[in-house]
Amino acid sequence: MKQVPADQARGPLAIVLALGTAQTIAWASSYYLPAILAAPIARDLGLAPTYVFGALSGALVISGLLGPRVGHAIDTFGGRGLLAISNLVFVAGLLLLSVAHGAAVLIAAWALLGIGMGLYEAAFATLARIYGTNARRTITGITLIAGFASTLGWPLTTWLASEYGWRVACQVWAAIHIALALPLNLSLPRAVPLDQQPRPGAAASRRSGRQSETFAMVLLAYMFAAASFVSSGISAILPTMLVAFGASPAQALLAGALVGPAQVGARLLEAGWLARFHPLLSARLAMLMNPIGVVALVAGGPLLATTFTVLYGAGNGIITIARGTLPLALFGPAGFGRRVGMISLPSRVTGAAAPLALGLMVEHIGSSALWISALVSLSAFFALLLLRSEQATSTPLKVGEQNS
Repeated sequence: MKQVPADQARGPLAIVLALGTAQTIAWASSYYLPAILAAPIARDLGLAPTYVFGALSGALVISGLLGPRVGHAIDTFGGRGLLAISNLVFVAGLLLLSVAHGAAVLIAAWALLGIGMGLYEAAFATLARIYGTNARRTITGITLIAGFASTLGWPLTTWLASEYGWRVACQVWAAIHIALALPLNLSLPRAVPLDQQPRPGAAASRRSGRQSETFAMVLLAYMFAAASFVSSGISAILPTMLVAFGASPAQALLAGALVGPAQVGARLLEAGWLARFHPLLSARLAMLMNPIGVVALVAGGPLLATTFTVLYGAGNGIITIARGTLPLALFGPAGFGRRVGMISLPSRVTGAAAPLALGLMVEHIGSSALWISALVSLSAFFALLLLRSEQATSTPLKVGEQNS
C-alpha cells in the first residue's frame, strides 16, 4: 500500500475552497469578460462588438482542442503545475488585451486566453488525480463556488471599467491572477500516482470491454455536445425569447435572474440527495428539465416564464457537475484527464456555434426555436438511456492504492 503524501493531509474542504476560488477568478476574467467589456473594447478599437464575441468563440475552440493533450498531461504529472501555468497564460493574455489597438492584437490576446481556458479545465481531472473514485463531492464543491463567477465577476468588471476604463480592468484581473489565483493553485497537493494498469483479473474485462468503452465515450460526447448547444444558445437569446412568448422586458429580466440561483440550488441537490445515486440518474434528470420547461412555457406563456428559467438553470447546474462525475463513475480515475478532454471537444464546438445558430433560428422560425432546443435535449436524454452504470471497463483504484 502506497503512503499518501503529507501535503495531501489537508482536508478536502481546504482544497475545494482553494481550487474553487481560483476557478472563479479564471472564469470571471475570461469567459464572462466580453459580456461587460465587449462594447467598450469595440468602441475604443473602432470595431463591431461581434469581433470581440467572435474572438471569444475562437478561444473556446482553442481550449477544446487542447483538452485531450492537457488531460493526458494531468494523467501523467498531475494538475497543480498546469493550473499554475494557466494563471501565467491568463496574465499574458489579459495584459496583451489591455494594450490592444487593433483587431490583430485583440485576436492574439484571445488566443492566449483560449490557451489559458484550456489549461484551467484541468480542475476536474486534478481532483480525480488527488481523490480517485472519491472525487464526486469535491467536484460538486468546485462547481458550487465557481457558479458565482458571473455574480462576483460582472460587478467588479463593471466598476473597474466605469471608474478606470476597460484596459485597467484587464490589468487588475491579471494582478488578481498573480496575487491570489496562482498561490491558491500552487497550494494544491501533489497528485498521488495512479496505477495505470487494471487489477489482476481485470485485463480480460478491459479487452472485451474496449468497444463498449468507445461506445460509451461517443454517447457521452454527444450528450455533452447537445447540452452545451442548448445552454450556450438559450443563454444568448433568453430575454428576447421570453419577450417573444409575451413576457414584458421586466418579467424577462426577473425570470432570467433566477437562472443562477437555480443552478446553485440544483448543485446543492446533487451534493445532497442525488449523491446517493449513480451520476447517470442526475444527468438524465438534467436533460429532461429543459424540455419540461419548454412545454410549461408554451402552455402557460409569461405566467410560467420563471418555471422555464428555473428548470433550464437547474439542468445546467447538474450537467456542469456531470462533466466530471459521470466519466469518473463510468471509467474510473485512470486516464480520466485524457478521456474528459476527448469527450469535451465536441461540446466546445457546439457551444461556440450555438448562439449564432439559435439566433438564426429565432430570425426564421421565431419562438419555435425553443422546440428545437427541447428536441436536442431529448436526444441527449435517449443517448444517456443507452448507458449503463456497469459500463466501466475496469475496476478503478482508490487514491493511494497500488498493486504490490
